[in-house]
Amino acid sequence: MTESVTARELLEIGRAAAAEAGTLLVEGRPADLGVAQTKSSPTDVVTEMDTAAERAIRAAIRRHRPQDGFLGEEGGSEAGTSGVRWIVDPIDGTVNYLYGRPAWAVSIAAEADGETVAGVVLAPQLGEEFTGVRGEGSWLGARRLRVAEPEGLAKALIATGFGYRAQRREAQGRIVAGLIGQVRDIRRGGSAALDLCFVAAGRADGYFERGTNPWDHAAGALIAEEAGARVEGFHGAPASEAMVLAAGTALFPALHDALAALGADDRDY
Repeated sequence: MTESVTARELLEIGRAAAAEAGTLLVEGRPADLGVAQTKSSPTDVVTEMDTAAERAIRAAIRRHRPQDGFLGEEGGSEAGTSGVRWIVDPIDGTVNYLYGRPAWAVSIAAEADGETVAGVVLAPQLGEEFTGVRGEGSWLGARRLRVAEPEGLAKALIATGFGYRAQRREAQGRIVAGLIGQVRDIRRGGSAALDLCFVAAGRADGYFERGTNPWDHAAGALIAEEAGARVEGFHGAPASEAMVLAAGTALFPALHDALAALGADDRDY
């Protein structure tokens, strides 16, 4: 690997940074927390704690690896010279955090030469840390993770999320309405990173969402893949803003085809 650093070493740096940010976000959350700004729409919010946590993560990583690059939800992209890049979402599930709901997470992934090799998703208010290392597996704490394989789509619990723009949410609602009669049930948690980790842990059988960014899914996708999930977009494309679809290898084709039949692969919404 680049500069002889191992994925396990990168994971430990990411874990320490996530823990520091998690403490800040829990202990430093003001009682009157409000929206600092909006991004793509009035419902796409940023709080003062998002930006503070991302600054803390970058500072924590730079103490160990000052030459690395960064891609963060709030701080944008910074080039590095080491071949390692960190992909950071300081609060995945910002609306949950804003409303005092516990389903939010600090998500940090490390790339080496363009491949995600380590990831941590820390959910401080759930008391859970999910980790993964390329080729070595993924864990919830000390427990090795493995995806569930239900007996067909009809017995599958599927997680999803909705976009910030009203037009996209309306289209996503129609897709969910068409899917819900074909599956056991659908869950909408509010954090893409946690949804992917829940697939890894067998708490959901599959997950799909359009409109996520690399910082939303980089760490969670690795954790799911290392637990045995297939994580892709539609028709063999890599997972991307267009679609992130995750499920065990047996369930994946059925979920993929059901969503495609409902028009979820239409790039115009």
